[in-house]
Amino acid sequence: MQRLLKDRCAVSHAQRLAAQRIRTRKTVSQRQGVRCEVDGRWLLNFCSNDYLGLSQHPSVLAAFKEAACTGSGASHLVCGHTAEHVALEAALARWQQTSRAQLFSSGYVANLAVLQALLEKGDVCVQDKLNHASLIDGARLAGCTLKRYPHLDVEAAARQLRSGAEGATLLATDGVFSMDGDSAPLTALARLAREQAALLYVDDAHGAGVMGDAGRGSIAAAGLTEQDVQLRLITFGKALGGAGAAVVGDAELIEHLLQTARGGIYTTALPPTQAAATQAAIALIESDAGAALRVQLQANITRFTTGALQLGLALLPSTTAIQPVLVGSDEQALALSMALEQRGYWVAAIRPPTVPEGSARLRVTLSAAHTPAQIDGLLQALAEVHFCAY
Repeated sequence: MQRLLKDRCAVSHAQRLAAQRIRTRKTVSQRQGVRCEVDGRWLLNFCSNDYLGLSQHPSVLAAFKEAACTGSGASHLVCGHTAEHVALEAALARWQQTSRAQLFSSGYVANLAVLQALLEKGDVCVQDKLNHASLIDGARLAGCTLKRYPHLDVEAAARQLRSGAEGATLLATDGVFSMDGDSAPLTALARLAREQAALLYVDDAHGAGVMGDAGRGSIAAAGLTEQDVQLRLITFGKALGGAGAAVVGDAELIEHLLQTARGGIYTTALPPTQAAATQAAIALIESDAGAALRVQLQANITRFTTGALQLGLALLPSTTAIQPVLVGSDEQALALSMALEQRGYWVAAIRPPTVPEGSARLRVTLSAAHTPAQIDGLLQALAEVHFCAY
């Protein structure tokens, strides 16, 4: 039996190798703003989700150090729920203008926990085909019927919701799609959910902190409230610059998650240090300084997209910090990524199954911490490697 499993792994590895789909890890030994020492070489980082540069912000680091406790010691329901966690949940609910918040160790775990806690056999979960893997996995683990509609197709989502279910229906979408960078049609989806008596759940990992009033995210940017979107995911590893996640929204639903969500019950709580740092990040995002960072981020996005289109690069229709340059073949995407690295730029090549077949890309991500000169340098490097390759 052990040999069978190892043989299966070997076959899988050989298939990935032949398809140019082996994944490798690069080791970061130092960070200085957007500069990273990677495997002994200094690179400008254009693939991080640290959209506002808060992971190294002095006030966030100070809050982390002041908490001075490396671990919580247990799950929230045993003895791991500290004053820092209480304060963070309150800050999240206030910032997001929702009734309540519950912390989780990661966004992936939170999505699994929410869908498993709310759905069961006989229920239906309708999802955008490009949703994050954790939403898809959560629905599968819940045992409900999973239906996936073509990307951003509200009419297709409506047909799937209307197709009938004996049990509950839940409509789930990313707010900003992590590999394409475009935004979900949340206003139309909220209207559809109301019409079909479905619960709308939004994973706002890439919208929170950078979109909407006070950086509240894609839901606020769409002019929606808790009455429209009863539950939303906020992750701390993107614009907030840390790690962990929270689900915020309707108090009754959050209480149900507290009592039943296995991803919250059976895992150690976030370190108090991380909770304190995240609270400091939220305070920054809500402040004038946070507003200035969002303005700078938008200026950087505009500078990059304008320059890339002038160069004739194949951008996807994104207005967010995620700017994919469509390449097509896995081999070409890898070659371009390596050529950029030789020029001092770190841009990840994204290949299937993370993205659909034939749509391998360079996933460029912008930060408020990038300077105009650094963006212009990346554009020049992209022009050199792209047009040399074709």
